[in-house]
Amino acid sequence: MATVPSYTPSLWVRLCHALPRLDLTMQMKDNTFAPDSWEYQQTLLVLSSASAIALVISLLVVLSFLIYYCCCHRGDRSEGSEEEEEDEDGSTGHGYSGKKGRGICCVTWVAVAAVTLCCVAIGIGFYGNSEANDGMYQLTSSLLTANYTLASIDLLISDTVAGLQLSVSGPLTSMEELFSGSKPFLVSTRNCRRLSENVINLLSSISLVRARSFSPGWAANALMVNEDYRWLSYVLLLLLDLIVCLFILLGLAKQARWLLILMTVLAWLALFLSWGSLGLETATVVALSDFCSEPNTFILNTTQFNIGTSSDVLDYYLTCSRRMNSPFQQLLTQSQRALSNIHTHLSSLDRNALTQFPKAEKSLREVQQILNATEGNFHQLVALLNCRGLNKDYIDSLKGLCYDGMEGLLYLSLYSFLSALAFTAILCSLPGAWRSFPSESEEYEDSDSESEDPFTSHQDSKRFLQWQPWL
Repeated sequence: MATVPSYTPSLWVRLCHALPRLDLTMQMKDNTFAPDSWEYQQTLLVLSSASAIALVISLLVVLSFLIYYCCCHRGDRSEGSEEEEEDEDGSTGHGYSGKKGRGICCVTWVAVAAVTLCCVAIGIGFYGNSEANDGMYQLTSSLLTANYTLASIDLLISDTVAGLQLSVSGPLTSMEELFSGSKPFLVSTRNCRRLSENVINLLSSISLVRARSFSPGWAANALMVNEDYRWLSYVLLLLLDLIVCLFILLGLAKQARWLLILMTVLAWLALFLSWGSLGLETATVVALSDFCSEPNTFILNTTQFNIGTSSDVLDYYLTCSRRMNSPFQQLLTQSQRALSNIHTHLSSLDRNALTQFPKAEKSLREVQQILNATEGNFHQLVALLNCRGLNKDYIDSLKGLCYDGMEGLLYLSLYSFLSALAFTAILCSLPGAWRSFPSESEEYEDSDSESEDPFTSHQDSKRFLQWQPWL
């Protein structure tokens, strides 16, 4: 006998599930997954608010650097100009002082390091987005497979019931009319009718999903649509971050102020989106860990999944323990006995009644044909009603959601955190990089001096390259 696949919560699920939970009044709450409860929603809001606090801290840090560059450096400009004049007198009239060159180099390398960190975060984000998409694909595939199994069960039951009803209303009725003069044959025919009606009633009572408002197929289709939008949203966000990082490097290399100003605006947008996505991902990761820690308990205790399905049936297919008997075992046993009795009665009529009533042969053959088809459908139905098939689909869906999906969300959370830090550093370092760019008047004076003294142009360009580390 094949072993039943098992599911064990991963380490990340257990760690996230163990996080303390506080409501809006800062009181401790339990970590039982209850998405419809307002108290549980408060705990998720508190956890998400951590990213809002981090966003405020980032804004304060960037604002402090802006104040530092705008206000504190005004008094240093006169000293810097005096040092530049001294450098110009001691050299050929071009270049920057050693102190200013070191400051420009530091600011530039900070910006380059921040952009590099952002590119690393983007790579992590692409991987996490792919992992989350793979997990959702496995979840939806398992749900569609389970939906196909349930549809096959309903189809087999409906075909079997329809065939038996046809035999009761057609051939068996004709045989009763033909055997009206022979009591033993008439009794056997009526027993076949009674047993067929009994099988119809037994099979009609078997239904795994009676509520048509919810089905695995409907859930899979809804999840696929939402996953497509989620995947596309993250791809666009990652492309936005990548474009901003690449054009910031281009602006630093080309010393294009207008390009850096445009990228600064986009960097502000990316900063807000990074912290916002981190808050959403934090709430999703924690909620998913709560569900994945005890999924059976949530499904059994939620009325949304219990509509039209008894808890015994759900427990049988969710756990699929060898010690548990199928809730349909008694119905299937009674149906099997009834079909065997029908087969016995038809065999007796075939041996004894056809010699006396040859006209009943056609009706008898039709009933036997329907009975053979019914027995074939019945054996397939017994195999599909076994818990191993649906339980495997359930375990596969849990593994896709709680393994790959959880891992993908954690990588996306890491991406959001690193990109938020990177854009904070970028916004802090870009004003310093702007100050290092020569103004239009300086560029004009440099061009005039180069045209007047062509012998010093090569030395000036060589000295310019020495303090421009990005070239």
